[in-house]
This record gives sequence, structure tokens and C-alpha cells, in this order.
Amino acid sequence: MKQYKTKATLVAAAAATALLLGACGGGGGGGGNGGEGNGGEAEPTALGFFTDKAAWEPQFDVMNEASEGADQSTLSFTGYSDSAAYDAFIKQAFRTNDKPDIFTWHTGGQLEELVEAGLVAETTDLWAEAEANGDVPEGLIENYTYDGKQYCVPLNVVYWVMYYNKQVYADNGLEVPATWDELMSNAQTLVDNGVVPFHQMNFIFEFVWFQTVVAGSDPDAYVGLQDGSVSYTDPAIVEAMDVWHQMQTDGYFIDPGVTTDPQTLLQTGEVAMANFGTFFTGQLNALGMVPDEDYGIFAIPNVNPDLESQQAIVETGPLCVGAGSANEQAALDYSAWWMGVDAQNAWTEAFGDVSFNPNVESPDPALSAVVGQVTGPDFQIQKRWLEATPVPIYTVASEEFGAFVTNNGDPMVHLEAIQAAADAYWADQ
Repeated sequence: MKQYKTKATLVAAAAATALLLGACGGGGGGGGNGGEGNGGEAEPTALGFFTDKAAWEPQFDVMNEASEGADQSTLSFTGYSDSAAYDAFIKQAFRTNDKPDIFTWHTGGQLEELVEAGLVAETTDLWAEAEANGDVPEGLIENYTYDGKQYCVPLNVVYWVMYYNKQVYADNGLEVPATWDELMSNAQTLVDNGVVPFHQMNFIFEFVWFQTVVAGSDPDAYVGLQDGSVSYTDPAIVEAMDVWHQMQTDGYFIDPGVTTDPQTLLQTGEVAMANFGTFFTGQLNALGMVPDEDYGIFAIPNVNPDLESQQAIVETGPLCVGAGSANEQAALDYSAWWMGVDAQNAWTEAFGDVSFNPNVESPDPALSAVVGQVTGPDFQIQKRWLEATPVPIYTVASEEFGAFVTNNGDPMVHLEAIQAAADAYWADQ
């Protein structure tokens, strides 16, 4: 694999290594007094909790107060900032006697891998109860179902939208764009005035603009990538990559080597807009930014104006219980509580995000408005590319997209490398 390293990548890797050493030194079982998944309720305990969402620690601190008040277990938080290091740690942990009690993961092929290996506890009964209570929306269960059984519970549901600094927009005489051409016009105006239009990363979220441009250009091609019926060198994908390439050439993105948190960059106006999941609301609010005053949110317009439906990207992340962990039953009890109204009310208050639970309203009117829009009849929901892509293809593609973001070279070189991985994967299916 080619060597494309930036300061940001090296910093993230160093931080991940430090966290990995700390995590391996601490006990993930929380004492072992939580039962062993025998079907009965367990005594509340401190659950060893691992996540690749290190920035969310303050919100989980708030959730510990809520769960303690409800006579539930609390989470002993260990957060990773590098997704690759985190994934490697979780898989390695199951080869030891110190299996994680509860941890965040990914849906799609990555969750299926853990299910097939017997590493996550079954949650079929929890889903049946949640559906009976109306605590999960229709269709969400499909992301957690393998061979007719359910595994893990939803941590959250995230819609990918555009956040923008309202003061920067006002200072530059901009309005919320209704079309892709208007969005690009806004970007050019910002560049002309010395402002960086968009945030972008070369690790973790290096694929975000790929999914945005491809889905917004040709949703059928976007879906076809997921089952191998469309090649990464298909003209539709090449054309979308050329759009992304041109945006980078025109100076529409911040240097991906910048290590400042994206929420800080948006707050200070160093970038005008950030293409992020709705979890970003909580990170902005934690900085004291006020929705509809300091920042706004809008659905990203289609690249192709002739599409019948507006495209929107959605992801759902699982909260999983480690099969055979020291506190398996206590972790399952916590998962059942997590799906309920009381826990989700606490979560939306702590995080400022929307909940997967239809019985819970977001406290943020701006967020509620855009989510109501993208879940309406004029929109077509697409899975986030990360979860929709088989792991062996994703592993290569994430490296190639990171290189493309860093160097802005010939898009075809990267697409051909990804397609080679896709050919190898689908040949075995």
C-alpha cells in the first residue's frame, strides 16, 4: 500500500496507541458481579465500555447520572480517536479473558463478522419488547438482524446534513442553497472573499464527500457499489469523483492535515460549512453555540437536479454486548433500558441529537426541522457508505480516499485500486 502520511494521521495514530495501551491495562469486566447472560436480571455494576467516539465522553458522563438514578449500571468509559486502532483492539480483546462488556460498533458487514464469530450477545427479546412499546421505528430492525435473530441495539440514528456558520453566511451575503449549483456558487463566493467553504478529513471520515456526490449524482450507481453490480470505474462513479476532484482543485476544502476539531473550525469561522452527521449538533452545543443563532443546518442538495427524489445519507450505530463478558447480563439489562423513553430523553438532552426512539422529541428545533425534512416523502434515504460497503473493500477504499483527499491526484488511480479490491472480494461471494 502506498505511504500517504500527514501530521493529522500521525497524531491520531499516536493517540490511538496510547489509548490502546491504557485500555489493555484496565479491566473491561468491571468486577464480574453482573451475571453471565443467564436470562435473569443482574445487579447494577460498572460496565467496561469501549467506543471509537472519544469526543462523546461528556455526554456519557451525563448518561451515567441518568442510569444511576434509574438503578441501572454505569459505563466505565474508554474512548478511541482512531477507528482502525479501535477496531483492531475490539477484535483482539475477544481473544483474551477480558472481553468488553459493552461497546460501540458498525452495522452492515462489520457487525455480521462479529455475529458469525459468536462475539456479540443476542438481543432478540429486547427488540421484541421495544417494538411492542413503539420504541423503534419501522425498518430499523433490519440493520440488526442476521439469520432471523437480532444482535446489539441502536446507539443512535444519524442523518448526514450540512452545518453552516450563520455569521459567516451573513457576512458574505449568502443564503441557504436549494440546488447544488447554488451551493457551489456559495463556495466560490467564500473562496473569493478569503474564507474556506468546507471541512474535510483524510482519516475516519475521508469518505464523506464521496458518498455525498455519488448518491446525489446517481443513487442507482451508489446502491450498485454495495453489491458489486456497479464498478468503481463505472462512468457514473468516475464523473462523481471528477466533481469532487474539481471542488478540491478550486480550493473549496480546508487542508486535511489541520488537527483542530471540526466543531472548533466551524465555531471560529475557519470553515463556513461542515458535512457531518447530526451527532455534530452536540459537539457544537458543547462549545456554547446556539442553534438557529450561531449555526444553521440544511439538507445537502442533489448534484443532479433531475433526480426524482432528494437524497439523504443515514447511519445507525450499534451498542453491542460482548458474548461471554464478565457482566454480560448486566450489559443486556442496560441495553434494554437504553432503548426506552427515559434513557432516550436523557440522551437527547445530553447530546442535543435526535433519538431513534419515535416517542422522544429532539430539544433542538433546527435539528427537528431538518430531520423532519429528510425523513419526509420527498427524500430517499441511502445507507452510509461505510456500513454499506464490505469490509475488505472499505479497508482499501478508506486508504485510497485518504490519499485522494491529501494529494488531490488523478481520481482514476484510486478508483482502479478500489475496484481491484472489489473484484477480489466479489469473486469469492
